[in-house]
Amino acid sequence: MSATFVITGTDTDIGKTVFAAALTAALGGYYWKPVQAGLADETDSQAVARIGGVDPGKILPERYRLKIPASPHFSAAEEGVAIARDDFVIPDVDGPLVIEGAGGALVPVNPELLFADLFADWGLPVIIVASTRLGTINHSLLTIEALGRRGAPVHGVAFTGPENVDSEQTICRIGNVRHLGRLPWIDRLEPDDVKTAFDSHFNLADFAI
Repeated sequence: MSATFVITGTDTDIGKTVFAAALTAALGGYYWKPVQAGLADETDSQAVARIGGVDPGKILPERYRLKIPASPHFSAAEEGVAIARDDFVIPDVDGPLVIEGAGGALVPVNPELLFADLFADWGLPVIIVASTRLGTINHSLLTIEALGRRGAPVHGVAFTGPENVDSEQTICRIGNVRHLGRLPWIDRLEPDDVKTAFDSHFNLADFAI
């Protein structure tokens, strides 16, 4: 089986989708967003194609497309959609696959199911995208602990933002996880710029399974 990774974040607006786009492009892989909440603006799938220059043919259709930009459990309830645990089957593709969750690991998929529960069910390596801003140590360690308690394997942490050596080292030391690299803020979110930033700050060998 080719490399398959699940991407989750520690907060909103930290660059999770930008990292997912960069990784998908670097792996030459497929991208799947199981639940998209919010359709009025650009969806994450559309953003990955644009930012990463990913072939639209490698952007897999979402399992659920919800109109309201909110936690999936709320959006689905408001729209009369029932989301069940066994609705999610990992796509069978002929190459690497990057799966992006909605929000963080403890975001509810439905009133009884969290994304962390799904990740544990899948048993796939999870990459935590964490910002380097104030509060990241607490957010990151809580995410690592939540995944670990459920048995979801953590592949490592990919940081975003300006370098913060102490926070990055503290998270990886206490959380006992791998430091995969740090994606700096990118002024122009164009495929070439995203590729250059990823290639300069990550080692693709760290994403070999």
